[in-house]
Amino acid sequence: MNKLLIIDGLNLVRRIHAVLPDENDIASVNVRTLAACHKMLKLHQPTHVVVVWDGDKESWRKKLYPDYKKGRKPMPEPLQKGLSEIKRNLEQAHITSYDAESEADDVIATLALKITQNNGHVVIASTDKGFSQLPQHNLVLWDHFNQSAFNITDYERKLGVIHSQFIDYIALAGDSGNKIPGIAGIGPKSAADLLNKFRTLANLYRLLNNLGPKQAKKLEEGKEIARISYKLAQLQCDLPLNINLKQLRYQASVDK
Repeated sequence: MNKLLIIDGLNLVRRIHAVLPDENDIASVNVRTLAACHKMLKLHQPTHVVVVWDGDKESWRKKLYPDYKKGRKPMPEPLQKGLSEIKRNLEQAHITSYDAESEADDVIATLALKITQNNGHVVIASTDKGFSQLPQHNLVLWDHFNQSAFNITDYERKLGVIHSQFIDYIALAGDSGNKIPGIAGIGPKSAADLLNKFRTLANLYRLLNNLGPKQAKKLEEGKEIARISYKLAQLQCDLPLNINLKQLRYQASVDK
């Protein structure tokens, strides 16, 4: 049975780099990145592995909403310059890299769904909770830094909504980490209460007359930004990828 380990490249190396006392110490980033990958390979025992990296092109999300991820710290220059060396070292360890055109998230989602829909298993190594919207069948979201799998039940309890409502929730309440706006005046608690009552965003907007005038007005005025927020949060899972699963097969190196 195929089991694909997908590593969110920048999510991993930026966190490794951030804790180093010297930002120019890319040699340590190389060593720690390889060690992290080998630890995950040993733990999860995949048949295939790929590290997916963000590309340089402006993402469709940024074009849709220019403030998307606004204010996020740019990649430190030493790390940016050292990425090609990090990728070379991974290739030498038989760990394939794949460069997305823009954001890695949609590539990761597309790969994950393609494998799980064909009865394979997937482990996504990332701390990005956006992947929680993916169907959980044969899928594990792995936090390497906490050495733990993402617990969907705990996350549902934290947000106050169920898995199928995650994107609707962000459309209403927003996501401050990615600067997805949501509707002004609709916070996390209100979003959860509304979805518990109306189940979906579409149903909520069909039944605005059932709400008090003040809240109904907020929602009506925020309808367009809710639509945009929904799109920003939603992963694209059908990208055309010029890659074959055979290219990602993992052959352990003898000097590992």
